Amino acid sequence: MMPLFWTFPRFSPRHFSRTQFVSKMGAVGVPQHFKPKNIYIVGAQCTGKTSLVNALESSFVDLFSTPPPIVVREVARSVLKIHGFTANDITSDPGRCLQLQALILEAQFNSERDALTRNTWIISDRSGIDPIIYASRHIGSEAVDLMTSSNCWQELRDRMSQSLVFVCETVEDWLVSDGVRLMPRDVEDWMEYDNEFCRMLESAEIPYQMIPRSVKSLEDRSSFVWSRWKEAALA
Repeated sequence: MMPLFWTFPRFSPRHFSRTQFVSKMGAVGVPQHFKPKNIYIVGAQCTGKTSLVNALESSFVDLFSTPPPIVVREVARSVLKIHGFTANDITSDPGRCLQLQALILEAQFNSERDALTRNTWIISDRSGIDPIIYASRHIGSEAVDLMTSSNCWQELRDRMSQSLVFVCETVEDWLVSDGVRLMPRDVEDWMEYDNEFCRMLESAEIPYQMIPRSVKSLEDRSSFVWSRWKEAALA
């Protein structure tokens, strides 16, 4: 049986240089059977997810001649603002926390559906599993059971299982509060999210790949993603 996650040799930037994708004449053309897969960038807070998504978006046109994807932006911040939640609600009130995570799940569902009416594939800054993991961490298994039984999650899970999911591993130097996001109790609590993402993805039978904490530069992280995306699209 194929494992639910894949491991790779230690990443070296020289193995995934930009020249793999770009010819001397510009962006590389793609074969007719090229089938782009959706990309999901997930992980704990402060792991460079949005920066990576932005880098993927800006580099795509220089790397490939195929039409670019639609980017699904992070929905959690807009949900917090629209519905009047704060990060403190996640830890202080289980009922409010569950309501918030359910709204985030629904917003992710709606954003993906909308994006896929305009294009055949997406890059998503986070995913439907993110609010489920926060519900697991701050409420418990009953909240997880409730959220994973929803029609929204079933569709999102099915889509993710056929996509490329990248978990950004925690990097200790990057743990900085922005005044909005929920902050962990300490570094150990923060790093436990790595395990939680892996455990939950495996439980949902969603293949994933880790972006190791040793890969820190945006150029290297983008190359890491694009190399695997290209391989999958040509498979």
